[in-house]
Amino acid sequence: MRFLRRNQPSTVAADAAGEGADGAAADGDAQTGRTGGKGRPTPKRRDAEKRRRGPAPPPPRTQREAMKLAKANRPSKEERRVQAAERRARMDAGDDRYLPPRDRGPLRAYVRDIVDSRRHLIGLFMPLAALVFVSILVPFRELQTFISILAFGFMVAMVIEGVLLGRQIVAKARAKFPKEEIKGFPIGWYAFSRASQPRKLRVPRPRVQVGDNP
Repeated sequence: MRFLRRNQPSTVAADAAGEGADGAAADGDAQTGRTGGKGRPTPKRRDAEKRRRGPAPPPPRTQREAMKLAKANRPSKEERRVQAAERRARMDAGDDRYLPPRDRGPLRAYVRDIVDSRRHLIGLFMPLAALVFVSILVPFRELQTFISILAFGFMVAMVIEGVLLGRQIVAKARAKFPKEEIKGFPIGWYAFSRASQPRKLRVPRPRVQVGDNP
């Protein structure tokens, strides 16, 4: 049995040729600056983002944990103040995205413009109510009687003006928006409630001046 044997000439030549080829390939890659492949497929972006973010946190198991999580995710007091101021500014400007449902739409905006373009006796409703309340606290029967009669007369005049104003605005709105179904009482009541508010307290703020033709 032979433990030692000489390499055959063909085997030695083949090994030398292989080493030469590998060396040439390595030299060529080094000269061109190229490297071999990664040997694995490129991961998808979604999978990479999942690995980067980590697993989703478990849901809260108790009410206390839920309250603690909500408090942690709640914006700071300063941020809430800024957000509230921004919402208020957009409401005052008449942005439909921030207005209540009853104030949205071009029809309601047109009604507001008509109401804001003139002065109304209905606008004295709140000051008159405050005057009546003060008269109740004053222990003078003659003054209370006078204020009650005055308030009653103003109330009658306000009701008459409100009815006329509602009819006029409904007629103008139907002429302005002929393709839209306009119900008389909701639009008339909306105009009455708008006119009964002091001009400085109206939301959205008036965008026309008194005397303008909307």
